[in-house]
Amino acid sequence: MRILVIEDSKSVCSMIEMFFAKEGIEGEFVNDGLEGYNRFKSETWDALIVDWMLPSMDGVTICRKIREEKFTVPIIMLTAKDSESDQVLGLEMGADDYVTKPFSPLTLMARIKAVTRRFQTQIPMEQKNMVQTEYFNVNKDTREVIVDGTPITNLTPKEFDLLYFMVEHPRQVFSREQLLESVWGYQFYGDERTVDVHIKRLRKKVETTSQPFFHTVWGVGYKFDESIKTDQV
Repeated sequence: MRILVIEDSKSVCSMIEMFFAKEGIEGEFVNDGLEGYNRFKSETWDALIVDWMLPSMDGVTICRKIREEKFTVPIIMLTAKDSESDQVLGLEMGADDYVTKPFSPLTLMARIKAVTRRFQTQIPMEQKNMVQTEYFNVNKDTREVIVDGTPITNLTPKEFDLLYFMVEHPRQVFSREQLLESVWGYQFYGDERTVDVHIKRLRKKVETTSQPFFHTVWGVGYKFDESIKTDQV
């Protein structure tokens, strides 16, 4: 689970980060409102925790803008404002839950699990195995891949699995070992060069000279990022 936390108190961020580590949650922390809002829009998140009072852009405005732009990610408002009217305003602006400071980290973890669970149950079954991006439409159930309006029908089963995993995690960098474990499984005993071969094949089948999707991160592994054009590589 990836959660973005927009909170200007570094001590609060440190405490949340510690509990995230215990729960196996990948947290990203931003201390400025506008920077956090832009960071939210640049990546895919499973939940957002946002403070009310922030420099550059307050949390209520962030919630309102996110909902106006039709993002459905679960949002928890984290704030020292504890009046009933403040809570109502926060919820009306798009927050799914409201946690007042000082707060118990255990309570916050429970709230996170509750809102993400509700969000998952609201996703129609037919959409749970689908990934849609600016260029890709990938259906895990039907094994169909459409890239920029063109069906791709020549992927091998493992090429499809690797493509789906990468598209499902945009901009995240994975080592070859991580990709082997996630796509091939722990029982696979093949060489890490297996990943290189499959990435090379995917590049030939879905990329164009002007639009790369799979990027080598030297010394680490690979990432999927369709926002990078050829002249930026």
